[in-house]
Amino acid sequence: MLYEFAPMEGFTDSVYRRTHARFFPGDAAPDRFYTPFISPTHEHLITPRQLREILPEHNRGFALVPQLLSNSAEDFLWMCGELAGMGYREVNLNLGCPAGTVVAKSKGAGFLRDPAALDRFLDTVYAQTPVKVSIKTRLGLSDPEEFGPLLEIFNRYPVSELIIHPRVQKDIYRNEVRLPIFERALRESKAPVCYNGSLYTAAACRTFVHTHPAICGLMLGRGLIANPALLRQIRGGAPLEKATLRAFLDTLLAEYTVLFGSPQSAIRRMKGIWSYTLCLFAGHEKLERMLRRANDPWDYKTAVDCIFTQLKFLPDAVDVK
Repeated sequence: MLYEFAPMEGFTDSVYRRTHARFFPGDAAPDRFYTPFISPTHEHLITPRQLREILPEHNRGFALVPQLLSNSAEDFLWMCGELAGMGYREVNLNLGCPAGTVVAKSKGAGFLRDPAALDRFLDTVYAQTPVKVSIKTRLGLSDPEEFGPLLEIFNRYPVSELIIHPRVQKDIYRNEVRLPIFERALRESKAPVCYNGSLYTAAACRTFVHTHPAICGLMLGRGLIANPALLRQIRGGAPLEKATLRAFLDTLLAEYTVLFGSPQSAIRRMKGIWSYTLCLFAGHEKLERMLRRANDPWDYKTAVDCIFTQLKFLPDAVDVK
């Protein structure tokens, strides 16, 4: 059983991955991280920001799979070649991003609207790729029944892993996951199937694995941001300690301050992480506004101090959105 850390734009960048690996090694570590999506350019140039994400020296000590967002087989294959030259042996195709700006370009989940074009893309990619290619996908744009024909397409190719988030694009992250469609796909997929979606506690993850023994893995995102020790708990280890969480978050703030060259920019990034991590504190609503309004280091530290000293620390994240 693989436990994978989902690609999350604005969260699981190279700074976060390195810091997580430092504070949560061993049984708390994911079997592999995925980069937030990288969009290959038509000019076939790697931007400095992209390079920061994928350079092997920025990702030592853990397994990493780069995720690519593209509807151009030529651009996708060019990037696969560049990554192969860096030592990567697998990439992931993003067919799941539900963002409107991405979908409007027929990328991410938007690529699912044109199965014929997707089939041609995959035919070219799998015929020429120098690396293994896995796929992370949604069920379709608006109707989960769209997934039947899509799965027929996926089954034509040597997909190394099919990661299914069982919502449609229109759901974004609302509505319940469509488990019956996922379970049908699990039975019919020729590729190993990994599940992704709305699992936030160790108990929920263990139950899902028990009731779906055919899956090859779980990909966790929001639950792992909320509780960075979640994988240790799933594997039967100790729960997250409050002191470790504080040290982890303080180190992230310091690292982002160096990266961005601005404490205000670092605080904005930390607020995104806190939007999930607050779920580890009972009654966090009364201090959420204080944290949200903190824009300078003193106010941010004051808000975080209040959260850690005044609120009850919970063993599991609750009400993750």
